[in-house]
Amino acid sequence: MTPQIVYEDNQIIVVIKSYNIPVQADETGDEDMLTAIKNYIKQRDNKPGNVYLGLVHRLDRPTGGVMVFAKTSKAANRLSKQLKEKQLKKHYICVVNGVPQQKSGHLVAYLKKDAATNTVKIVPKLEAGAKEAMLDYTVLATKNNLSLIEVNLLTGRSHQIRVQLSGQLNCVLYGDFKYGDKQHGGNLALWAYQLNFAHPVSKQNMVFRVAPGYTNSAFKLFEGEIEKLIK
Repeated sequence: MTPQIVYEDNQIIVVIKSYNIPVQADETGDEDMLTAIKNYIKQRDNKPGNVYLGLVHRLDRPTGGVMVFAKTSKAANRLSKQLKEKQLKKHYICVVNGVPQQKSGHLVAYLKKDAATNTVKIVPKLEAGAKEAMLDYTVLATKNNLSLIEVNLLTGRSHQIRVQLSGQLNCVLYGDFKYGDKQHGGNLALWAYQLNFAHPVSKQNMVFRVAPGYTNSAFKLFEGEIEKLIK
């Protein structure tokens, strides 16, 4: 796999993660982003030893979009600090089945992951293992009983957007068989389209926006609205 590079300098590399590729090696043994980028840099730059690449944040395997990796330990530490302090911000777009009653809102829930089934559910706040999850959402457009939604993720829980929108808005993501969409196949209509952070060395405000692939029929339906958002 050759990485799709959006931006690169001595400290960071910003890339596009395709759908259904793990961010780092897992039990499946499938090619992952971290290994692919390391191998690419090693070959391109003819590096004799190991290539350092810091994993700063994650995207769930079915989700695609823009990611930043650190090329030095200093950059990794500084970007991780930004993530912890909510200064590194991730914005998503998704298509859901149905139309939310409110056009925008702030959602708070407590989520618990079942490792055996790789599913997440909303649970009471005091239940053992519950983790707080927060996001803001805005409905951008609706067509054919589908809604294009922008999500500002305020916490980074596994499957968070999928579970909160289906469980709290009763709007299952398009193509999300695991959480209730039994009629639409193909890729999950969830894409990390924007990433904001301060450069770890120059402190310059960095903003990257990337459109999803329109091979997904749900995103294709809203292509005009998405292109306006990306600009």
